[in-house]
Amino acid sequence: MSTRLESKVIVVTGGTSGMGRAVAERIASEGASVVLAARRKDVGDEVVAGIRANGGNALFVPTDVTVEGDMAHLVETAVREFGRLDGAFNNAGGVNSFGPLQETATERWSAELEHNLTSVFFSLKHQLPAIVAAGGGSVVVNASNLGVVGMPGVAPYVAAKHGVVGLARAAALENAEQAVRVNALITGGVDTPLFRGTMGTTPEAVAQIAALHPLGRISQPEEIAAFAAFLLSDEASFVTGAALAVDGGFTAR
Repeated sequence: MSTRLESKVIVVTGGTSGMGRAVAERIASEGASVVLAARRKDVGDEVVAGIRANGGNALFVPTDVTVEGDMAHLVETAVREFGRLDGAFNNAGGVNSFGPLQETATERWSAELEHNLTSVFFSLKHQLPAIVAAGGGSVVVNASNLGVVGMPGVAPYVAAKHGVVGLARAAALENAEQAVRVNALITGGVDTPLFRGTMGTTPEAVAQIAALHPLGRISQPEEIAAFAAFLLSDEASFVTGAALAVDGGFTAR
């Protein structure tokens, strides 16, 4: 495995399962010191133990990404423990509100934006100054394919993820002169516990969603992790402000 992330300190939100866990394990295997953020301490400790058992370096910080104080504490802990912050994979989020827009309660709308968009704002707000102080680095936000296309029945999530793409682009422009790159991942269906618990609860549902992808399947978290690791590395030094599709051709139609 490459050591291209050696000496880098990288935060991963939503790092205890699915894409977040896959990214944390991948970048640790490439030499990064990983600071995992999520709510479940027992699972976080388990992921950290696995990374360390494989020779990696990791730390878990219990974090609710919808609480700004938690995000500030996460960054402060990363800098205190490792001396710097070089990057982040902001992955926490998920679909919580289903149904027609006109039947969506205001509270559900607000909760969806808080979970999927405001959380990224809090992340960037506190991560970017630390990365600038370290001399630059890379941030990847997980926007999903619904950050660039629409889908019925999940309007609040679609709106939030479109906002994540715009937020990433604005942050990229504001911080380019400080050598900080910010990019958004446009992921298609990914075989994660979250996916299996929401849209992919039956084999028939999985098959229907897989058929929306020209490659005829959904991806594995490790496939997303491989691309995220590239974006977090210096090999992607001229890539910023982009919404990059890793979606099996979903958005090419």
